[in-house]
Amino acid sequence: MAQQELKQQALKILEDSMIGTLATIKDNKPHSRYMTFFNDEFTLYTATSKQTQKVDELEKNPNAHILLGYEGEGVGDSFLEIEGQMSLRDDRELIDKVWNEHLTGWFDGPEDPNLIILAIMPTRVRLMNRKGKDPQTIEL
Repeated sequence: MAQQELKQQALKILEDSMIGTLATIKDNKPHSRYMTFFNDEFTLYTATSKQTQKVDELEKNPNAHILLGYEGEGVGDSFLEIEGQMSLRDDRELIDKVWNEHLTGWFDGPEDPNLIILAIMPTRVRLMNRKGKDPQTIEL
């Protein structure tokens, strides 16, 4: 399959699937949790508190692994495996772009001083579980 077609399929998964798992490294072991993701092309963003383990884990090891897109339909239910490097972002423009009403359960609003954005820059993206197809690596 051509890279352009793979990229389009991957971007569709990113646009359609906001909930996925984020794995970081804690005490030299994987530590996973569900997160809500937003994307700009292949760069992913997720809101978190400055007081969370994710921030501590990032400072010790910025590597992340994300699974996004699997809907539980079984074989042929495509999803993405994303490896990347995390960084912290607190610029107002990005916070305003990511902010939505669903975050009010965790934050007082977009001006909450504990709100920070994790930015994940992918180093490898693989399109997985396409019925009858091997995993495909997307060239970034």
